[in-house]
Amino acid sequence: MRTASPRRYLMCPPAHFSISYSINPWMDPAKPVDPQLAHAQWDDLRRTYLSLGHEVELLDPEPDLPDMVFAANGATVIDGRVFSARFAYPQRAGEAPAQRRWFRAHGYTDIGLPQHVNEGEGDFTVAGPYLLAGRGFRSSPDSHAEAQEFFGRPAIGLDLIDPRYYHLDTALCVLDDGPSPDVMYYPDAFSPGSRSVLAALFPDALIASREDAEAFGLNAVSDGKHVLLPQAAVGLFTPLRARGYEPIALDLTELLKGGGSVKCCTQELRGRPPEPPAPPGDSS
Repeated sequence: MRTASPRRYLMCPPAHFSISYSINPWMDPAKPVDPQLAHAQWDDLRRTYLSLGHEVELLDPEPDLPDMVFAANGATVIDGRVFSARFAYPQRAGEAPAQRRWFRAHGYTDIGLPQHVNEGEGDFTVAGPYLLAGRGFRSSPDSHAEAQEFFGRPAIGLDLIDPRYYHLDTALCVLDDGPSPDVMYYPDAFSPGSRSVLAALFPDALIASREDAEAFGLNAVSDGKHVLLPQAAVGLFTPLRARGYEPIALDLTELLKGGGSVKCCTQELRGRPPEPPAPPGDSS
């Protein structure tokens, strides 16, 4: 029987979300965003997390950064340590320092500043003892060694070859990040060598169809039991239930116009910041 573990997430309201430029194949400035619908869909995701007993922290949106709603890209957090992002495109560059300001204001003191491009949890995810690390369209291969050194976890490089799946979190989802991790992924998003690596690491992985990958079904979030994913990824629901998970369908179609869905909107805060030292003379 699957058991959910309490999680803590960072999200950013889509107050300034718009499609005014195109930096991935999903973005088309000719298809405008409905701001009210985007916010309603985002808020449904936030309220779903709360209803499942998870904590949601909020990052204040900034007017000149319309993609801040995709909070997963700004950093990677493991054991209360923050490895900041360094964005590939200038349009998003300001998101990394905005997130660092949030982390500092909330007590995080161990913050790594990268020398090479990485886009946070877009291309980094935890699977058991490993840090799975995407590359090919956004994050630099050199960022993998940086992250491995910072976190002290083996970084497994995975090459993405289809520009529609420009981040790892569009092509792979960790369903259970325990000692024997469980994942689902879309093989055709990866190079032949990376497919072999994934098959060796996760021989029992759930393999997604092209239709479910195109519906952003792998841009999902799991707490070990509940799997929140786009409602259009209908082919994933039955196999997830067969594995003991409870899929929860969500409509984030307005956010998909920016090339993101459930996971892109959700950064996991793994571990809490260190407790501040007690004031001198405090013996409590």
